[in-house]
Amino acid sequence: MKKGYGMIRLVQTVAILFVLFALFLIFLYSPFYSQLVVKGLNYFVPVQVNQVAAQSQKQAALSVNETLEPGSEPWIARQAYLRVIEEDISKNKSQNLALIQARYKALQQLLEDEREAERAEQRKIQVPLLANDHASQEDAEETRTEDDLVELLHLNDHKNSEQMEHYIEFLKTYDIEKHQAEIAGINNAEFAEDLASIHGKESSVPAESSKPYAIVVLGGGLTLHENGKDIIVNDYTRLRLEKTLEVERQYKLPIVLSGVEAPYMQRWLQEYEVDAKLLEDRSMNTCENSRFSSLLLQKQGGAPTVILITDRYHMPRTRRLFALNGIQTLPIEAPMPNSLTRWRPSEENYDHSRRANYELLATLRDVWFGSSDCREVP
Repeated sequence: MKKGYGMIRLVQTVAILFVLFALFLIFLYSPFYSQLVVKGLNYFVPVQVNQVAAQSQKQAALSVNETLEPGSEPWIARQAYLRVIEEDISKNKSQNLALIQARYKALQQLLEDEREAERAEQRKIQVPLLANDHASQEDAEETRTEDDLVELLHLNDHKNSEQMEHYIEFLKTYDIEKHQAEIAGINNAEFAEDLASIHGKESSVPAESSKPYAIVVLGGGLTLHENGKDIIVNDYTRLRLEKTLEVERQYKLPIVLSGVEAPYMQRWLQEYEVDAKLLEDRSMNTCENSRFSSLLLQKQGGAPTVILITDRYHMPRTRRLFALNGIQTLPIEAPMPNSLTRWRPSEENYDHSRRANYELLATLRDVWFGSSDCREVP
């Protein structure tokens, strides 16, 4: 009797589990499951900006023409130059801007002369390296830690701070009358861009609601053209680029294309007469997207706030990773290739649910364990 009762309980349990599983499948194919997941991600995933990392973007002087290596002498010189210009605008009502620009040109020339002299000296004394010495040098480069990189990018580092003060003194006191040629060599367009970045920085509101400095578009993958030969952007990437065209027309900001898809994305935009000059084409995943794009923006002068374009499921995790790298994001969602139905179950809904599940699991992994496959530097 007891055995028969146990079998009945087992059958009842299996039946209940089967019904629950069937209901879950129906829910998974409904339009409501993915919407519930994305609402939960937007509510629970933190997007507070890491203020330590944000120091590397605080110059807020993004320039699409700037290609200086972060931490290098020319890079520090430019930060000093922007600081001196800002001080002159606030204290001297912009009376000395042309003089500061001329001194900056002279400083750039001096730094270039020093680098050329060092290269010439190295060529004179260069001797062949032994194989093991060469290997040890490579090992030393590979052992550079993320802390070393952060120290390199911070102006309050002791070495960088001393260099900064030295350049500021030069920009304030150098006797430019002996070098009139530098004044004639001023690039008016570049100077106007510098002033615009400074004025924009002065008039900007606090960081929590500051204006965007760039549009960052994340790649969504590539595919093979119908001809079977050419590689083109897939539907996920195409829809993000179509949204980029709308946003660019409204904001007229520099565009950063992030991911190995970046060159193909640039080519797609050029067909619509939009030129994206800032390419981050080495990242292989979302963590690298955020890290490498942040380094690129910092290298170009700094962008504390950006417009971020990706799909709605990808957005919460991506915003969190950019915040950890010191950048506030203003989200603009690109559509998915398939639209949700109004209520009935469908394969299109399942595509959304599958995407939502992936991002849910990836977010939990990032929060609990971090991204183990995320390189530190490109």
